[in-house]
Amino acid sequence: MGIAAAAVAGVAAFLITDGDSGAGGPRPLTTDETSRLAITRFRNYQAQGRAVTITVPGTAGGLTVTGSVDYRHKVGYGVVHGTGRGKSSDGLIRWTPTAVHVRPMTDAPAQAPASPPRSGWYDRPLLSSGSALDTSLSITLGLGRDRPDNAELLPQNGAAWLGRDHVDGRRVDVMTGPSSPDRSGTAGNVRYWIGSDGTMYRVRVRVGSQPEPVVIDFDTHKYVPVEPVPGTTPTR
Repeated sequence: MGIAAAAVAGVAAFLITDGDSGAGGPRPLTTDETSRLAITRFRNYQAQGRAVTITVPGTAGGLTVTGSVDYRHKVGYGVVHGTGRGKSSDGLIRWTPTAVHVRPMTDAPAQAPASPPRSGWYDRPLLSSGSALDTSLSITLGLGRDRPDNAELLPQNGAAWLGRDHVDGRRVDVMTGPSSPDRSGTAGNVRYWIGSDGTMYRVRVRVGSQPEPVVIDFDTHKYVPVEPVPGTTPTR
C-alpha cells in the first residue's frame, strides 16, 4: 500500500488537493528521495513514539492537540485547546484507531499529565466521517508503519519532490505522497517534510471543506510514553 493511502486509510473521502505547489518543484523524486519517503513512516515505528502537535482547522475556530503518539501500539494521548473559539472542547484526549476517550477541563494545562487522571473520562467511537478532529487523529496514527513502503511504487503513483525548507532549524525536503490505490488523481494530497535520514518532521493534509490544512508537527516538545487511561482496556 502507498504511503499516502495508508496514512489516510478510512478518511480518503475528506481529502482534496493542496494547490500550493511549493518552492522549486514539483519534479520526479531522485533515488535517495524515494528511499527516504519509503522509510519515513517506518522511522516513526522504529522510534516507538513521537511527540506531536496537531493543528486542526475549523470554520468556527480551530483545535490544537499537544501530546504523544505510540506508533507500536497505535495510541495517542494529549491535551486539546481551542484556538479562536470557546473552551468547551478543551481537555485531555486519548485515541486509538477505533475509539476516543475525552476528559473535559475548564482550565486545561499546556501539557497533558504523564499519568492520566483516574476519573472524569467519556468514551465514544472515533468517527470515520464528519469530524475534522477525528480525521486528524486517524491520519496521525497512520503515520507509523512496521515496515517500509514499496519504494518502486511511490514515483509510479505520482509522488514528487516540491522543494527544500527548514523545520526548527533542520534542513528538510518537502515531498508529496502518491495517489491512493483506489482514488486516482490524489497524488499531492499529503505533504511530508523529511530529513536527510528519512525522519518525518511535519505533515500537511487538506481535509474536506476546511479552510486550512491539518498540520502535524513532530518533536515540538519532549515525548512522554502513553499510559493507559484508568478503566479502559490497554491497546495490544
